[in-house]
Amino acid sequence: MANTLKANVPAGRAHEGAPERRVTLAFLGVGLLAMLVGFLLGPPQALNYAGINIYDYLPLSSYYQGLTLHGVLMALVFTSYFICGLLLYLPARELGMRPRMPGAWAAFWLMTVGTVLAGAAMIADTSNVLYTLYPPMQGHPAFYLGLAMVVVATLVVAYLTWDMYLAWHRANPGQPTPLVTYMSLVTWIMWAIASVGLAVGVVFLLLPWSLGWIDGVDPQLFRTLFWYTGHPIVYFWLLPAYVAWYAIVPRQGGGKLISDPMARLVFLMFLLFSIPVGFHHQYADPGIPMAWKLVHNITTAFVAIPSLITAFTVAASLENGGRARGGKGWFGWIGALPWKNAAFTASVLAMVTFIFGGAGGMVLASFNLNLVVHNTAFIPGHFHITVGTAVTMTFMGLAFVLIPHLSGRALRAPKAALTSVWLWFVGMMIFAVGMHWQGILGVPRRSKISDMSPELADVYANAAFPAMLSGLGGLILFVAGALFFYVMIGTLLRRRTAQTPPDVEFTDTVSGPYEADGTPKRHVMLMERLGLWTLLTIVLVAVAYAPTIIDQVSGYVGVPGMRLW
Repeated sequence: MANTLKANVPAGRAHEGAPERRVTLAFLGVGLLAMLVGFLLGPPQALNYAGINIYDYLPLSSYYQGLTLHGVLMALVFTSYFICGLLLYLPARELGMRPRMPGAWAAFWLMTVGTVLAGAAMIADTSNVLYTLYPPMQGHPAFYLGLAMVVVATLVVAYLTWDMYLAWHRANPGQPTPLVTYMSLVTWIMWAIASVGLAVGVVFLLLPWSLGWIDGVDPQLFRTLFWYTGHPIVYFWLLPAYVAWYAIVPRQGGGKLISDPMARLVFLMFLLFSIPVGFHHQYADPGIPMAWKLVHNITTAFVAIPSLITAFTVAASLENGGRARGGKGWFGWIGALPWKNAAFTASVLAMVTFIFGGAGGMVLASFNLNLVVHNTAFIPGHFHITVGTAVTMTFMGLAFVLIPHLSGRALRAPKAALTSVWLWFVGMMIFAVGMHWQGILGVPRRSKISDMSPELADVYANAAFPAMLSGLGGLILFVAGALFFYVMIGTLLRRRTAQTPPDVEFTDTVSGPYEADGTPKRHVMLMERLGLWTLLTIVLVAVAYAPTIIDQVSGYVGVPGMRLW
C-alpha cells in the first residue's frame, strides 16, 4: 500500500527532502536533458526548410540520423520522462500519499536504460527509421528494445498512481476523487489502452524481425498498429498540460477554476474518443475500407468537443482571476493577469497556440483537405504548434515552478525565463506559419532540400518566402531554447536557498464536486465509475479497429527489412 505522509510536517514543505521529491526531480531532470539534445538538432531542420544546408558540417552521417534523433528525443523521450514525474508527484501531493518508492525508481531506471539503448542505436547510425518506425526500414534490435522499455516504464508509473488512488479510496469511501488525481488517473487509463498498439507492433513484429526470428513484417499492419497508438499519444502528451491548465494556472492567475465537474467531463470525453481515431492518419493507405476511415473521421470530430469545453472553462477561470486582480470592462481583465510570471505566461501562450493547432487538426481530419497536404511540410508545422508549443511550453512553465520546488533552489534569472517564453511563442508561430504555407504549396516533409529532385526543386522554388519564415522561426527558437536552458541549468547549479522554495498549489473552484449540503454531486459520482468508462472505451476501440486488424492479419504479407542509409 502507498504510504501516508506525516501530517505534522508544515504546510508547503510536506515533501521537502522526501524520496518522491528526489525521484520526481530525477524524471524531470533527465527529461530536460533529452529535450536539450533534441532541441540542439532542431535548428538544422528549420534551416533545411529555408534552403540552408548545415548538415554537411555536423557530426552526423545524414539528414535522417539527425531527424530521427530529434523526433525520438523530443516527442518520445522528453515527454515520457516529464509526464511520469508530473503525474506521479502531483497526485501524491494532492492525496498526501507516498508512492511505492522501489517501483518509482525501477520505472526511472527502466526508462533510462531504454533511452540509452535506443540512443546508442541512433548515434551508431543503425536506426535512422524516424520516430514513426515504419517498416520495411529496419533498425537495430537495441533501438526497438529501448523504446519498448520506455513504454513499459510509463505503465509502471501508471500502476503506482493507481495504487495511491486505491489506498486513498479505501480510506475515503463514497467520496469523489480529488480533481488532480482524477485527471491523472483518466490520463493513465487512456494511455494504458492506447499503448497496446505500439507495444504489440514493436514486441511481436519489429523486435523479432530485427533479431532475424521472423523473415518480414507487413508494413500495412504495422502502420495500423502504430497509428492506433500514434494519435492518442498526442493526448498522452496533451492531457498532463490540461491538468496544469485546470488545476494550477487559474491559481497562478489569481482566480478559481470555474467548474470542477466540467474538467472531469472533459477528461472522460478524451478517454472515450481519443483512441479510435487513427485511420485519419491513413486516408491515403490502401487496404482500409473507406467506411472505416469515415468512422474514424467522425470520432476525430468528437475529440474537438472537450477541447472547445476547455477553451471556455479555462478562459472563464482566467477572467475570474483577472477580475479578482482588479481588471475592469470587457477586456481589462486580460491586462490584469500576472504576465510577468514566466510560469503563468508560458501556459497561457501555450493555450493560445493550441487554438491554431486544433484548427489545423480539423483540416487534417477532413478527407479532402487531408489529401491536399498529406506528407507535406504542413504536417510538421501542425505538430510543432501542438506538441512543440502547447505541450512543451506548458512543461517549460511547470519546470519554472517544479525545479525550484523540488531542488530547494531559487529560479535563476526570472526575466530571462520570461523572455525565453515569449521568444519560443513568437519563434514557433513564425516557424509554423512558414511550414503550413510550404505544405499548402506542396513542399514535402522529411526531405533534405538540397537533395531534392528537379521536379520538387521547382515546387520549393515557389515557396521562397514561407521557407524564409521557417528558417527565421527556427533561429528565434534557438535563442529561446538557449535562454530556457540557461535558466534551468543555472537554477540546478545554485546553492540551496534558506527560504522556503515555492510550493505547488492547486486552484480552488467556483463550482466544486459537492452540493451545498456537503453531499457529492450525483453526476460527479457517475463520472467516478472509472471501471464502467474504461470498459465502454475498450468496446468503442474494439468496434473501430478489430474488423480491419483481423482482415490485415489474415492477409499478412511479410516484407524483408532494408536500410537506405
